[in-house]
Amino acid sequence: MDAHQADQWFNREDWALDELDRITFERCRFDEIDLTEATLSGCSFLECELSNVKLNAATLARCAILQSRVRRSSFFDATLEDCKLTGTTFAECELRPLTVRGGDWSFVILRGENLTDVKLPKVRLREADFTEADLTRCDLRGADLSYAHLHHAVLRDADLRGADLAGVRLHELDLKGVRIDLAQAGQVAAAYGAVVEP
Repeated sequence: MDAHQADQWFNREDWALDELDRITFERCRFDEIDLTEATLSGCSFLECELSNVKLNAATLARCAILQSRVRRSSFFDATLEDCKLTGTTFAECELRPLTVRGGDWSFVILRGENLTDVKLPKVRLREADFTEADLTRCDLRGADLSYAHLHHAVLRDADLRGADLAGVRLHELDLKGVRIDLAQAGQVAAAYGAVVEP
C-alpha cells in the first residue's frame, strides 16, 4: 500500500493481523474493515470516516486520528500508545476494555460513550466532550481535563486525583464516590461558593 492515500473508499476488506507502518490516510472512508490484532505504527487518519471497523486487540502506536468520525466501531481489548485523537468524534463505539498509554485526546467527542473501567491516566483531554458518558471507575489520575465538558456524565467511583480540572463546571457534577485530592476538594468547595481559607 502506498504511504499516502487520499479520497479512497475501503469497503469490506480483511486487514486482520496486518502491519501498517507510517501510512497517511486523508479524507478516506472505511466501511466494515477488519483490523483485528493488526499493528498500526505512525499512521495518520485525517478527516476520515470509519464505520463498523473492527480494531479488536489491535495495537496503535504513535498514530493520529484527527478531525475524523468513528461510528459503530469496536476497540475491544485494543491498545493505544501515545496516540493523538484531536477533534475526532466517536459514536456508538465499543471502547472497553481498552488500554491507553499517554497521548493527546484534546477536543475529542465521546458523548454518551461507555468508558467504564477505562484507564486514561495522564492523557491530555483538554476540552474533551464527555456529555452523558459513563465514566464509572474510570482512572483519570493526572489527566488534563481542563475545560472538559462533563454535563450529566456518570463519574461514580472514578479517580480524578491529580487531574487538571481548570474550567470544569464542578458544581454541575455528581461527585458521589469520586476520588479527589485535597487541592481538588478546595476547588469543589469554591465551585459551590464556599470561602476556602488555610
